[in-house]
Amino acid sequence: MATKRHKPEEIVSKLRQVDVLVGQGQARIDAIRQVQITEQTYYRWRKR
Repeated sequence: MATKRHKPEEIVSKLRQVDVLVGQGQARIDAIRQVQITEQTYYRWRKR
């Protein structure tokens, strides 16, 4: 099964969604899961 490649716009959008959810008081790991990405993917995207 092929892996899904996210476009740069989608990556920025998902990172912002996580930031908004964390700002609203949600735990970071829960926010990451809600946006449907893995924790490893989140931190790899943040590093770039």
